[in-house]
Amino acid sequence: MFPHTRLRRLRRRKMIPLLAETRLGKDDLIAPLFFDEGAADPVLIQSMPGQFRWPVRMAEEVVTRLNNAGIRAVLLFGIPSEKDEKASGAYAKDGVIQQVIRAMKKACPEMVIITDLCACEYTSHGHCGHVGECLDGPGLLNDESLEMMQEIAVSQAEAGADIVAPSCMLDGMVCAIREALDKNGHHEVLVMSYSSKFASSLYGPFREAADSGFSFGDRTGYQAPASNRLEAFRESELDAAEGADILMVKPAGWFGDIITDIKQIGLPVAAYQVSGEYSMIKAAAEKGWLDERQVVMESLLSLKRAGADLLITYFAEDVCRWLDE
Repeated sequence: MFPHTRLRRLRRRKMIPLLAETRLGKDDLIAPLFFDEGAADPVLIQSMPGQFRWPVRMAEEVVTRLNNAGIRAVLLFGIPSEKDEKASGAYAKDGVIQQVIRAMKKACPEMVIITDLCACEYTSHGHCGHVGECLDGPGLLNDESLEMMQEIAVSQAEAGADIVAPSCMLDGMVCAIREALDKNGHHEVLVMSYSSKFASSLYGPFREAADSGFSFGDRTGYQAPASNRLEAFRESELDAAEGADILMVKPAGWFGDIITDIKQIGLPVAAYQVSGEYSMIKAAAEKGWLDERQVVMESLLSLKRAGADLLITYFAEDVCRWLDE
């Protein structure tokens, strides 16, 4: 009791780093990257200042720069030059992501290559698999799309991916992908499931970045509603039972309670600080309304404090630089 107990003693400036309960390091970070098969030069993403769609020819240069900065893992998204209803570019042997994986592995074999495993960037309709008539009208067909996910997973693994990350929120996707990987000899490839992915308005800038807008409907039929904490937990619990190696919460910043819940399952948890979170911080910083560096570090520390083991963030390269200063 006061005056013998004074918590302010713990907050002397030189004591704060020594007594920090939560720490942020370079090994926590995963950098998302966009590669555009049709781009000859880097294309600035207007809604995400500082982020680009990279041409395939620059894959080696980009991964080498990130590795030199201290980043040990990247998450790859591809924009094909052509799209169709079957998302054939997603599992083509010479698809955009398959080319990028091979180039990165050649330049930087120690980098952990994670591939977004979905079809929305590759389908002409923008949905995450095969579409057809559902109970509520036209929408994503669950079981009919699982085979497509298997094809994509095997193709990415054969190109050299270390981790495949299914983001389509299909029921049974982890089980189907794990079976396909093992059947084709890819027992060592991990599955990082977008296991608790919410139907969020924060994905808006990403749709420009990945050219993944949908031609009809929305994705509320296969992504979790923001109101449902138990449902989000059950999604991750089921994916863990199906064989996921890593679970994910997306978006991250507004769902710290979900991160804490899912951490109890006992698997590593990744938190995805999504495009909308990035763009809001960037926009406010450009207006001079907040300090970008301080807000970014605080936001990532809060995710670690909630229980996240891995942080997927577009600020990854900036954070590495700030940690060195």
